[in-house]
Amino acid sequence: MGTFATVIFSDLTGSTGVFEALGNEKATIAVTRLTQLMGEACESHRGRVIKTLGDGVLAVFDGEADAVEAMVDLQRLHHHRIASWPPKLLMHVKVGMASGEIVLVDDDCYGEAVNLASRLCDLAGPGEIWATQEVVEPLRPAAGVRFQALGPISIRGLADPRPVCQIGWNAGESTEFQTISAPLGSLEPPGGNTLGRIELSWLNVSAAYQSSDLPIHLGRLNDVEFGVNDPRVSRRHARIDWTSNNFVLTDLSSFGTWVRFAGAASELALRRGECVLHGHGDISLGAPFSDFTAPIVSFTLLEGSVTLAHRSQP
Repeated sequence: MGTFATVIFSDLTGSTGVFEALGNEKATIAVTRLTQLMGEACESHRGRVIKTLGDGVLAVFDGEADAVEAMVDLQRLHHHRIASWPPKLLMHVKVGMASGEIVLVDDDCYGEAVNLASRLCDLAGPGEIWATQEVVEPLRPAAGVRFQALGPISIRGLADPRPVCQIGWNAGESTEFQTISAPLGSLEPPGGNTLGRIELSWLNVSAAYQSSDLPIHLGRLNDVEFGVNDPRVSRRHARIDWTSNNFVLTDLSSFGTWVRFAGAASELALRRGECVLHGHGDISLGAPFSDFTAPIVSFTLLEGSVTLAHRSQP
């Protein structure tokens, strides 16, 4: 018999670099300890750890408030913990959350909420908490916590996009967040597709597009909207859409697209996948950031617009 619960997936980013820096034995100890701390954060807020997954944790909570409080406290404590760590050893936590009916079987759980939480954890950036609309709708944000509507997001394996919210836990970043006490669907500003502007530049070429002009393509073809002339860049390498008041980057390439958000020690690999652009960061076309020759597009997102500037990695 099913039971209603809030499911969280929490995962570490940057662990690959830690293994390279410390070696297998020391890195395993460090990752295991941080995974234990993630589990302890859940249990201290009345959550139940279902299982650990390498450098991640799957847990369930009876209520949304306990789950959100647990993950906000986890992010704050971890942010304080790593403040003095050297860059090569930094590991950030990212979280996906979803509420719904689940079925507990032995030492595992199943249901749509489990799949949603896992997918949202994959989409979230380092230090971020992404949650479904059902998680945040019944809640009022606590002090220093903000909810930001990301709009309907296409999630792998689901036919229709789902409304998603980012839970901001750092009071110092509150300028980009809105407090939400109404359903997320009511938060879309009027004006349709006229809210955003994107500016792209590469070498001596620059271009600007209104959100109503999207989608645009990045690639090597002469007929794409924005060209990047590098042999690793596919003819139509990536597309940027304006979806529910968000800039969404989709990989269309043969060799892949990588996204790295500012302050993150790890990167998000897109292979025929997509992600919402937010904050500041870089997009690498056709090669990962570890390749110092990779063609990189830097981006900055400000109040419904994103600015990108092409450069080569130093």
